[in-house]
Amino acid sequence: MGLHELSIGMPPRALKLSGTALFLDLDGTLAQIAARPQDVVPDPRRTSLLERLAIALDGRLAVISGRALADVDRILEGRVAAVAAVHGLVRRDADGRIHAAAVHPGLLMARSGFEGFAARDAGLIVEDKGPSVALHFRQAPALAQAAGVLAGELAAASGLMRQDGHMVVELRTPGPDKGDALAAFLRSAPFAGAQPVFVGDDQTDEDGFVGAEVAGGFGVLVGPERRSHARWRLDDVDAALAWLEASL
Repeated sequence: MGLHELSIGMPPRALKLSGTALFLDLDGTLAQIAARPQDVVPDPRRTSLLERLAIALDGRLAVISGRALADVDRILEGRVAAVAAVHGLVRRDADGRIHAAAVHPGLLMARSGFEGFAARDAGLIVEDKGPSVALHFRQAPALAQAAGVLAGELAAASGLMRQDGHMVVELRTPGPDKGDALAAFLRSAPFAGAQPVFVGDDQTDEDGFVGAEVAGGFGVLVGPERRSHARWRLDDVDAALAWLEASL
């Protein structure tokens, strides 16, 4: 699928929920990005919205996030049954079955390297997600370049995949991405046969946008205009929530 310029950045029309399978990123899409991952907490508006969407979609609702599964459940108060976590490396089907990639042995080296680097500045945060480890530098932006160099070196030495996001660099077990998770959901009930719509904000969501378009659906980018595989765009988290609410 080709990149769309998004020079106009048109918002999408309200969703026709009948026959739609909705796949949502979490941070930067359903929740504002916080200084620290643990600062994102449950929100009554978001929880209510997800409950209503799950009913209106007859269960064809999934969250596909870079967070660990337990963290997604914490923030969403367990309201979404189908969740793909750690960018697709962990997937819980609508019936509760969990599929998880084996943890790569190189993660021990990566975690140690990130932790040693994080000792340089209190603003650096290391997040252990099981099959991946992330280094957040939102509170230490001056170290962004050095963090990227370290991640590249550790990826080469460990055999892990490097994945960059908003003010974070992550080293993850090679395996399924967000697009693969979307495709896996579409092969199972209650998603099979529905048109997929993937909503996300980050470069890590591009795989989901491509996956949705390949399967006959489309992607919606949340955030500033940029080249993307998404077909439509919404300005920010509040706009995304309002659009989803208007679709009910």
